[in-house]
Amino acid sequence: MCGIVGLVAKSNVNQGLYDALTVLQHRGQDAAGMVTCDEGRFYLRKDNGLVKDVFRTRHMKRLVGSMGIGHVRYPTAGSSSSAEAQPFYVNSPYGIVLAHNGNLTNAHELVKEVYREDLRHVNTNSDSEVLLNVFAHELQEQKQLVPKAQDVFDAVKRVHKRIKGGYAVIAMLAGYGVVGFRDPNGIRPAVFGKRESAQGPEYMIASESVALDALGYELIRDIEPGEAVFIDVDGNLHTQQCAENPKLTPCIFEHVYFARPDSIIDKISVYKARLKMGARLAEKILRERPDHDIDVVIPIPDTSRSSALELANRLGVKYREGFEKNRFIGRTFIMPGQQMRKKSVRQKLNALDLEFRGKNVLLVDDSIVRGTTCEQIVQMARDAGANKVYFASAAPPVRYPNVYGIDMPAKEEFIAHGRSVAEVQEAIKADWLIYQDLADLVSATCDGADVKYDFDCSVFNSEYITGDIDDAYLDDLQARRNEAKNKKKANQESGIIDLHNDETAE
Repeated sequence: MCGIVGLVAKSNVNQGLYDALTVLQHRGQDAAGMVTCDEGRFYLRKDNGLVKDVFRTRHMKRLVGSMGIGHVRYPTAGSSSSAEAQPFYVNSPYGIVLAHNGNLTNAHELVKEVYREDLRHVNTNSDSEVLLNVFAHELQEQKQLVPKAQDVFDAVKRVHKRIKGGYAVIAMLAGYGVVGFRDPNGIRPAVFGKRESAQGPEYMIASESVALDALGYELIRDIEPGEAVFIDVDGNLHTQQCAENPKLTPCIFEHVYFARPDSIIDKISVYKARLKMGARLAEKILRERPDHDIDVVIPIPDTSRSSALELANRLGVKYREGFEKNRFIGRTFIMPGQQMRKKSVRQKLNALDLEFRGKNVLLVDDSIVRGTTCEQIVQMARDAGANKVYFASAAPPVRYPNVYGIDMPAKEEFIAHGRSVAEVQEAIKADWLIYQDLADLVSATCDGADVKYDFDCSVFNSEYITGDIDDAYLDDLQARRNEAKNKKKANQESGIIDLHNDETAE
């Protein structure tokens, strides 16, 4: 999962991009990048690390221009190479930089196609660079010395026909404008908004509406599935549907975990959706254990707070903050490497004995993925003196790989894969475990919305909406992932620098 942002303004956008990326930092902590454009020339800074660490004063002074794009990244294949930090750049046609959130499911085939048919070279393992080269080729095929909005839209139409998967994209054409577009299924989110300045209107495209809020932009709307939005260098807005059969099937995991609660995605309030998840979960608890002995509900911070609060209210039991969080430790789910995740849990959370001792505690989390942190947190609750430790997940069991941009490629990593709920309960050493039902999750998310939603729930039900995913694809994906890891390890041991995976790139 990544965060993307684009700005077309009337003054320097470097500070605005920085602020927006900081707001979107929850979407990726592995790397950050920014490109600005001034008089047709690009200025780039990207590296591994948090936004505050990648961009120093000396970098910001060089990032001049009234147009720019930015990106925060976490690796979808477990890599943490700075060579794969975004945005990516190609010089032809016009000069294009691109930032991408999502994952292309046919990237492996496209690499060969781009080389053999488009005569272009891809230098990293990132599917974002593949996407950039496909877009650049299709734009070049328009054969226009000065590209117009329609030329950009025609290129996006051809991109949609060539690539598959989930993607939200922001690209900048040197001296001409910024384009944002979304896959025909609307799997990955993207919004755009407007702000009036003394010199005229300014526009912003971003992964989540909270980035617009932070900079004083008014949300216009979501980019529709398959739609492209082009803001030219003069600040004129152009939009066009570029897909033949668009359908809104957004990733429901955005509402479960990734998005900030103060965001609006596809007209749905993430905060309200999480409240309703808690309400549905409470209803299930009351059905299954009407005479429950829960003394207190405690969320595992931060994402589960909204659900836990409403769950406690519906059950009529106390809600308490039982874990103190170290704010300087990143989100464990998106940290590269399982060992790093294990190490960080006790550094990240500390149990408050006062809220646990002698009580029957219901811990609430947004979801259970690998289960490693759940087991450790249950043990922390016991060490703090809890009498019984129950565990509730606001999402159903995660049993299947995600292929649309979330770092969940191997089914063996999921604690619920091939296990019953009772077996997962035993594995995390809880006294009782309860999961949200999928139907309740869907109804909670879209309850009250005036749009019909058919969410991508593939991590729960293995129904991949793009129609191109089967066991052979998943096995091949995992095999290539393992091969890349082994190659990287061998190169490190031999002292070889791989330009496709260079940890020392500056």
